[in-house]
Amino acid sequence: MATVLHHVSLGSNDMAKALAFYDATMATLGLKRVLDFAPHAVAYGDEHPVFWIQKPHDTHAASTGNGTHIGFAATSKDQVAAFHAAALAHGGRDDGAPGPRPDYGHDYYGAFVRDPDGNKIEACLHT
Repeated sequence: MATVLHHVSLGSNDMAKALAFYDATMATLGLKRVLDFAPHAVAYGDEHPVFWIQKPHDTHAASTGNGTHIGFAATSKDQVAAFHAAALAHGGRDDGAPGPRPDYGHDYYGAFVRDPDGNKIEACLHT
């Protein structure tokens, strides 16, 4: 199968809060900072940058998209729970506690949060 996405970026209006949040939540999924241009941009991944947090290039305020969210792959229910807990402990808001999501498939398990800028992110797996 061809790779569809190379990377995803989200804008932030408060990079210090965003980086504290994403350092904690990405670590629960085995991801770390792989490129660091703070305070302008930081990329997370295992070896290669796949997820960026950055100040918008046009210098306007970052905003969220209605209906937009980023789903991160988890490898276990415990990892989903750790992601959710780390998000809440670092300024995120609950948008769906860890649990089954039968509307998304009989084996879908995930958790949803809003980051400090209001972006919707998720950790999920097929059990």
